Order: sequence, then structure tokens, then C-alpha cells
Amino acid sequence: MALVLHYIEHFFPPLAPGAKLGLANIVTIISLHLFGFSESMAIVLLRSILGPLLGGSPTAIMYSMAGGVLSCIVMAVLYYKFNKYFSLMGISLAGAVFHNIGQLLTASFIYGSIGILFTYMPILMVASVFTGNFIGLAAKYTIRFLDKKNLLMNFS
Repeated sequence: MALVLHYIEHFFPPLAPGAKLGLANIVTIISLHLFGFSESMAIVLLRSILGPLLGGSPTAIMYSMAGGVLSCIVMAVLYYKFNKYFSLMGISLAGAVFHNIGQLLTASFIYGSIGILFTYMPILMVASVFTGNFIGLAAKYTIRFLDKKNLLMNFS
């Protein structure tokens, strides 16, 4: 599902240069809820490799991997250790922020310029607020729907 959402996202125009919705992160959050950290990280790693390969941009693997791994770690820590302080929307927002930070650090390393951070960081942080909240809401309502229909009883 994460790979399909990653692919579908290519049909939407970017919110800003380098800013996408992050639809595949809906699956990451739901998998944290259903399966746990290891399984969620496996989904992120597979999506980060297969998505760019199937989308025609193998160099994007580094960006996808850095953002996805950092995002998954931060979301897992917040979900499992601080969930009484953070809603799914807050966890998703933190994931969006750290996904962008991971990608910007990778770009800074590749291009050998810290200026990339200062140029794109403000734009991507504003985009993270909107995308993180949207993804968090989508995950929240999907989990609620699945729970209401008793579709989660086999996994929880």
C-alpha cells in the first residue's frame, strides 16, 4: 500500500519545490499502530528503495531513505514513549518535519553546501505543518474505521 501511495503521489503537483504530501506515511503510521517498529521500518526501507527504482529516479533512493528512516524513528519514539502527550497528528507532523530534515541533510552532504538547509528549510517546514496534519488525520480516521469495523482484532 505504501508503494502504491508513493506512486500515486507523483500525479499531484508539488506543494513547493521538493515538498510532497507524503501519502505513504499514512501506511507507516498505521503499521506502527498495527505491527510495531520493526515492521514499519521494513515498509519504509522497501518503499524507499522500490519507489525511486520504479519511478525512474534511482538517485532519489538516498533522499527517500534518509527522510524515511529518520521520520520512522522519530514517529516510533513519539508513538511508543510519548503517546499521552502527542496525538497521531502531532506524531505525523514530527515525522514530516524530520523527513524533510533527513532529505535536506542528505542534499547538503551530496552537494557539499550547508546553504541548502537555510534555503529550503523554511519552505519545507511550512509545508510540513500542512502535510503532517493531513497525513495524521488520514491515519487517525483509517485506524478508527478499521477498529470500528473490528478489522484490527487479528493484529492488535
